[in-house]
Amino acid sequence: MATTIAAERQAPGQLFIGGQWVDAQSGATFETVHPATGEPIARVAEAGEADVDAAVRAARRAFAETGARSWGGLDAADRGTLLWRIADMLERRQDELARLEVLDNGKPLREARIDIREAVDAFRYYAGWCTKLQGDTIPVRGNVLNYTLREPVGVVGAIIPWNFPLLMAAWKVAPALACANTVVLKPAEQTPLSALELAAAAQEVGLPAGVLNVVTGFGETAGAALVRHPDVDKIAFTGSTEVGRTIMREAAGTLKKVSLELGGKSPNIVFADADLDAAARGAFAAIFYNAGQACTAGSRLLVQQEIHDALLDKLVERARKLQPGDPLDPGTRLGPMVSQEQLDRVLNYIERGRAEGARVVAGGGRADYAGERRGYWVEPTIFAGVAPDHTIAREEIFGPVLAVLPFADEEQAVTLANDTIYGLAAAVWTRDLKRAHRMARRIHAGTVWVNTYHPLDAASPFGGYKQSGFGRELGASALDLYTQTKSVWIDLS
Repeated sequence: MATTIAAERQAPGQLFIGGQWVDAQSGATFETVHPATGEPIARVAEAGEADVDAAVRAARRAFAETGARSWGGLDAADRGTLLWRIADMLERRQDELARLEVLDNGKPLREARIDIREAVDAFRYYAGWCTKLQGDTIPVRGNVLNYTLREPVGVVGAIIPWNFPLLMAAWKVAPALACANTVVLKPAEQTPLSALELAAAAQEVGLPAGVLNVVTGFGETAGAALVRHPDVDKIAFTGSTEVGRTIMREAAGTLKKVSLELGGKSPNIVFADADLDAAARGAFAAIFYNAGQACTAGSRLLVQQEIHDALLDKLVERARKLQPGDPLDPGTRLGPMVSQEQLDRVLNYIERGRAEGARVVAGGGRADYAGERRGYWVEPTIFAGVAPDHTIAREEIFGPVLAVLPFADEEQAVTLANDTIYGLAAAVWTRDLKRAHRMARRIHAGTVWVNTYHPLDAASPFGGYKQSGFGRELGASALDLYTQTKSVWIDLS
């Protein structure tokens, strides 16, 4: 695999700081591997605390610079043009970037292509917002003119996960730059390559030096240094709830602004009056898309008793047909876990499910790839006979593991759906329009889909309730994460 990656890459495996490609100051590097086979594909620079400090100082200089050619002095329309050019650059290279994402993350090519298109869409959407960040004139008492200015927060530290690498980078970098901030981006150590390609695209279109910096490295070192750094004004994080709690504690020392998009244990609720075939297709995609490695994965399938067995049979039939395949083959629908660590985590949860009395009706173990025990593959797994207090019904597994629970009526469905520390997403399958609206209101989740699963759009806000985090990415709501409001009072008397 190491010989195939050169065709997809133009960025070197170095850090991107202050508009320059540089080695880590320690000289350290680390390997990234192809999850389908476990083979190494590239080495990249391993950033340490000194490198993060250099990146933050570069971002601060770029933010503080004045003059017409500086980032802050650039007309909003010109800033939007640069974001649009980044989108164009990514779009021109979408085939190579999709293949690179497959090699680094392991997801099927079909899914990687969707990710790249949505990343392009995010940059275009926020390019349009650059000229629309407006304040208000407020009719206060007295002979006074009062108005507000919407200003950038400053230096943004963006820490992203490995499940949608380039897309998650776009979700944070695009709105942050649209609002005239500067960014230090720390991609996940498992999938650093597409973030470097984003830096290369920004460099090629002429983004001023220091406006976007990319430091590849590990969460415990580079990520922690970014969170602790006193000159970072805001942390935008997507990842696990556990790490989100740590970030909140660390950020408290400097009172950084923080937005967190964290884990989920999303309920996917199917009523007896639903279109059963459509619900089966939706439930299948909800848990097995990206091999279940999605914070919104419909990992808890709540099925009304009358149709429980019929729906389960349809899902089991589908799951048994879903087999590992070359992720670069456009026909492949199942990819591997991203790493050995994730493989072990998912297999441990499957054994925990068995031990607690749930019944495996599909899958239930590690899968071979091309007839060999290599890579990080898990069979699409479905558990029936799951109780609400089972571990697999309560904890985020982040793999292709579905827990199926029956319910009697709407009240019990609501109770089961909300019986979780998470609140990221949910879905309802029903032909009853009134019930659909009732359920949408009563479920404690930031996104509720009705008779569908997984659609997202750059124009619509996304985020969680409860321990799924706070703050809303995407849409106009994301602008609140990257701006602060100044109130100006002019005495006219």
